[in-house]
Amino acid sequence: MSKKIIVLGGGESGVGAAILAQAKGFYVFLSEKGYLTDTYKEQLICYNIPFEEGRHTEELILSADEIIKSPGIPNNAPIINKAAEVGIPVISEIEFAGRYTNAKLICITGSNGKTTTTSLIYHILKSSGLNVGLAGNIGKSLAYQVVEDKFDYYVIELSSFQLDNMYDFKANIAILLNITPDHLDRYDHDMQKYIDAKLRITRNQTSGDAFIYWAEDPVVSNEITKYDLKSQIYTFASHKIEGVAAYVDNSEIIINTPNSVFVMEQEVLALTGMHNLYNSLASGIAAKLLDISDEDLRHSLSDFQGVEHRLEKVARVRGIQFINDSKATNVNSCWYALQSMQTPVVLILGGTDKGNDYTEIENLVKQKVHALVFLGKDNTKLHKFFDGKVSNIVDAGSMEEAVKKSYALANEGDTVLLSPCCASFDLFKNYEDRGRQYKEFVRKL
Repeated sequence: MSKKIIVLGGGESGVGAAILAQAKGFYVFLSEKGYLTDTYKEQLICYNIPFEEGRHTEELILSADEIIKSPGIPNNAPIINKAAEVGIPVISEIEFAGRYTNAKLICITGSNGKTTTTSLIYHILKSSGLNVGLAGNIGKSLAYQVVEDKFDYYVIELSSFQLDNMYDFKANIAILLNITPDHLDRYDHDMQKYIDAKLRITRNQTSGDAFIYWAEDPVVSNEITKYDLKSQIYTFASHKIEGVAAYVDNSEIIINTPNSVFVMEQEVLALTGMHNLYNSLASGIAAKLLDISDEDLRHSLSDFQGVEHRLEKVARVRGIQFINDSKATNVNSCWYALQSMQTPVVLILGGTDKGNDYTEIENLVKQKVHALVFLGKDNTKLHKFFDGKVSNIVDAGSMEEAVKKSYALANEGDTVLLSPCCASFDLFKNYEDRGRQYKEFVRKL
């Protein structure tokens, strides 16, 4: 009798895992507590995969030999606790997919910058002619691509939620960009638990693998001293420090790897701002470790288009620049956005608070922001922190209202910045929905 795999969650990750499980000859059943989109439902029907929606049938789920859990389901969800009590292994889709590919796996995590860095590395490898897939928190699920596409390389963005349920998976190149407080509501408001999740990206690495991290991040630098890392270590920094592989010196990017020294003028980088410098340095190290030519790397670093919803210029209306940074779902992300602003700012903040501490952006808000628009169902915490610190503060209950109010508050030469610090689930489906609504209403001004 074949192994019985139950997939919990019917989004991109869950449906991809179910398709791979069926392809490998397992009995598979998918259970979605909410409701499946038409696209995913059609996929499951097309592959003849049985499923349920609107409930988790406990008896059926607890008959599994193994459970593949979508990253959006917390590890302390009642059904996961019950599975643990009866000894059923619970793994992530990435863990499962990793069993069935021999491709080189380039994995990126961090509190901020991981989507941009993942997209940039994918752009570099694809532009260089490699057979490469984009997976994880971005693109199609890794499991689905292992069945249908069979790439030689995968560039994989990994959230802490995906890393939580990975055990035997191994990254050939692991990149940890930074660690700042995020998702603490999922980690019992315990920063150490969140840090531990991020460091799981180094699991199972051997001397033939590489680990790349930001040398100036105090949390990461402190944490790695606790680990007996076997991998080759490469670090990056804003300036030349002894032992650092990638840095800026005299307005030039320098990337040192065993086989080469890559040099490029900083001013021709497509991505601007300090945070994007780090993303470019990390990407450059990975590219050189994969033997991408200097010419291809230089070209890709200078023509990359950036990521939707990440400091994305939307439009200039009557001298006011509107920028969509909807992907800024934590405070540190907003800090980077504000740091890169060169004009007075009207800032749109708010959404589902994940245990945020706004003191990190307090000084930048005081220096650069002359008006705040709070966009959320409950803005109490924002008012408590910011009232009295900025002269103009208004509330908005929809994106249309937020855009109209921010436009009214802005002066010619200002920037209206959507950089919410919060998750989007109070008023929107996700941060993409939030960002697209922002762009839609800006273009209607």
